[in-house]
Amino acid sequence: MTEPATAEEVVRQFCTDVSARDPELLRPLLAEDVVYHNMAMEPSTGIDATLEALATLFVMFEGIGFEIVNLAAIGNTVLTERVDSLRTARVEARLPVMGAFEVAAGRIVAWRDYFDIAQAGSLLNNG
Repeated sequence: MTEPATAEEVVRQFCTDVSARDPELLRPLLAEDVVYHNMAMEPSTGIDATLEALATLFVMFEGIGFEIVNLAAIGNTVLTERVDSLRTARVEARLPVMGAFEVAAGRIVAWRDYFDIAQAGSLLNNG
């Protein structure tokens, strides 16, 4: 794989690689001191904590994918309007998510996701 050159390319690669459900595949795209914050939960600080949080998601869901609907990049900041697909044995939920990424030296240093936690629960519990 060729190293992504721009902040947009880093984020696009990250969003594509999430579907492999392999935290180690994501490691090269994350800074050592990355902060990952699902706004409905406590932030994960550092690469190991972030990969652990992602690994938990990968265990919870048999399938996961980030579909970018719109993307805006200014300098090192990338905003994504996404539809995240989360699949379990009994349901697949498509959750609208707004993501904000900050990239430095070709790696994500901050990642914040904004979504409606009640909607997520409803989609996953009711299909």
